[in-house]
Amino acid sequence: MIETDLSVRDELVAALGPAVSFAADDLETVRADRSGQVSAAPPLAVVTARTIEDVQTTMRIATQHAVPVVPRGAGTGLAGGSIGSAGEIVLSTLAMTEILEINVDDELAVVQPGILNDDLNAALAPRGLWFAPDPASKAISTVGGNIATNAGGLLCAKYGVTREAVLGMKIVLADGRLMTLGHRTVKGVTGYDLTALLIGSEGTLGIIVEATVKLRALPTGPRATIGAYFTSIEEAARASAVITASRLRPAAMELIAQSALTGIGEFLGLDLGLRGSYLLVQLDGAGAAQEAEAAVSIIRSLGGDAEITTDDAEGERLFAIRRQFHPAMTAKGTVLIEDVAVPRSQLPAMFAAISDIEKKYGMVIPTVAHAGDGNLHPNFVFEGPDVPSAVWDAANEMFVACLRLGGTLTGEHGVGILKRRWLRDELGDDQVDLQRELKRVFDPQNILNPGKIF
Repeated sequence: MIETDLSVRDELVAALGPAVSFAADDLETVRADRSGQVSAAPPLAVVTARTIEDVQTTMRIATQHAVPVVPRGAGTGLAGGSIGSAGEIVLSTLAMTEILEINVDDELAVVQPGILNDDLNAALAPRGLWFAPDPASKAISTVGGNIATNAGGLLCAKYGVTREAVLGMKIVLADGRLMTLGHRTVKGVTGYDLTALLIGSEGTLGIIVEATVKLRALPTGPRATIGAYFTSIEEAARASAVITASRLRPAAMELIAQSALTGIGEFLGLDLGLRGSYLLVQLDGAGAAQEAEAAVSIIRSLGGDAEITTDDAEGERLFAIRRQFHPAMTAKGTVLIEDVAVPRSQLPAMFAAISDIEKKYGMVIPTVAHAGDGNLHPNFVFEGPDVPSAVWDAANEMFVACLRLGGTLTGEHGVGILKRRWLRDELGDDQVDLQRELKRVFDPQNILNPGKIF
């Protein structure tokens, strides 16, 4: 094994030169992502690709020696999906940051996978366009990572998840072949939709090296932002469900339970959790002001204390506070960040189930939710690197409750290593086996991100 490792290292350096690193700091960095999980040992090497050819060369060498490869972007994932371990090559596309094309007439852009969401939108804004997917980590997350995990975020209820914003891509297969998937047209149904298959595949089927993404016209007119306090999170969840059922479509609607709000406040040095749980609603487009008034009426009729602003700076300040949830939890200790989604009408029931689990296990589970699409993020905070058995037991009960309510184990973070043990509970044996067969077709040696998902 040692001789194989040396041979692989030598070949990587001979073919890619300074793109290859064995530096201890570089190897240590890729042992973890934002999930709180750390691999048992550092990987064999880190390759920082700058071209498609770099990716192809890496995969050809890896295939020749049957060495596992872990694709990695910014490392902001929350499911342990891009963590490198012993004997693996971590292949980073973070340096592939070019915007290759912006086509205003066709409302599309062609980009390399390492471009950050915020940087892409900064380039699009002067043209009156934007890339709608908005992970809470948009300032540091990459478009390639968004696609690999089918990332969601704050704007999904109105503007869709990443899947709805991808027209096509170029991928490098496990053996180094380059393949072009999808199309540049609005419609396109030729053959199987391999683009959709790759979206959310977490680097287990191929490595995304270029993406053709769908753009939208920037919303015009002032935005209206509502902040509302409720005595309980169940009441706030009920209000969000009624807003959705009333056919209002907020651009974003976020729920912050009191314990989560208190944690954010402690992190920022603010008193935020004193008035209860918080519902944050933002509406955009021509009818934003009128729709906001309707939403406020619903909130107040259900016991919420609501305020409304049409000042963009104030609205952004409120959402900036919401985006500090994960950093606030990380500052408290090791975090198991969960990601369940239920039908929007079942949000109150899911929050009630989390409250019951908190009481049963004597723990606090700070939770936020993208209420507009039913996606909750309960966080388990603990000391030390290992997840306590009580936390796993509580998480298991939470997943059982989620599935009972018609939900799914992951709305946007992906399976990675954190959700593997529950995959069959949701999908069943037949579907898991079929997905394993698909994996073998794309990656017969099982060298692309092995151990993730399955």
